Amino acid sequence: LELFWKDAAGKPFQSLHNLHAAQQAIGRTMLFGINAGMYHPNLAPVGLYVERGQEMASVKTGSGSGNFSLQPNGIFYIRDGRAAVRATRDFVKRRPTVDYATQSGPMLVIDGKLHPKFQADGTSRKTRDGVGVRKDGVAVFAISNGTVTFHAFARLFRDALGCDNALFLDGTISSLFAPAIGRKDDYWNLGPMIGVFRKS
Repeated sequence: LELFWKDAAGKPFQSLHNLHAAQQAIGRTMLFGINAGMYHPNLAPVGLYVERGQEMASVKTGSGSGNFSLQPNGIFYIRDGRAAVRATRDFVKRRPTVDYATQSGPMLVIDGKLHPKFQADGTSRKTRDGVGVRKDGVAVFAISNGTVTFHAFARLFRDALGCDNALFLDGTISSLFAPAIGRKDDYWNLGPMIGVFRKS
């Protein structure tokens, strides 16, 4: 599992289609891809972004508006081949050295509890994608087929997928590349993305 933002020429990949084609050109087969967090109009990550051990955007801890700043937000990261999701405040307190990381928000599940701002009768319904990590360390990704509330999406990760910690990645433009199940979404102007490949 790897994170991607820019190609070798320094230009954002912009779409899962472009990422797949670029990896295919160097002999790699992408098994799965999904957009990986929020980004600015220039496609730069809003918060922390680490790729191959290099920090390319700094962690954001201040307040603001929108889903990203609905505290607590969080960070999905890979360290020594193991995945984890942690609230940003906890990540910053005991910051690990990571190979890959992307910051987004809000957290969906924090240590087995739903985000405190989510309401069972909430009315905001959108397409959503996110990532959680099970107790055995397996990363689990999900994308809604239709519009869902944050509360329902968070319960999916906690109650159905067994994730004690899970993070919202994106909303309306949520994109999935999963040829094994017939999904090859082709939204454009995406920022950071996640790609999964078979171990060589």
